[in-house]
Amino acid sequence: MFEASEIKRLIEAGIPGATAIVLDDAGDHEHFTAEVSAPSFEGLSLVKQHQAVYRTLGERMGREIHALALNTFTPAQWASRTAR
Repeated sequence: MFEASEIKRLIEAGIPGATAIVLDDAGDHEHFTAEVSAPSFEGLSLVKQHQAVYRTLGERMGREIHALALNTFTPAQWASRTAR
């Protein structure tokens, strides 16, 4: 079983300046939703942003973490999203 707080810790430790919100939506410790904002996402495609997050989780993806619904944002995108 894996905890949402551990996914958050791994993402924030692996991507400098990242802020992550991770939820265990199903309550099963295998299916998660994450929203991640990081300055390093500037200029990267969504695919590259997602790959950066998945790299921080390594082999845990597909093992302890069965599924991760992921939304990534630059800090400017995050600010405009939360200002609504």
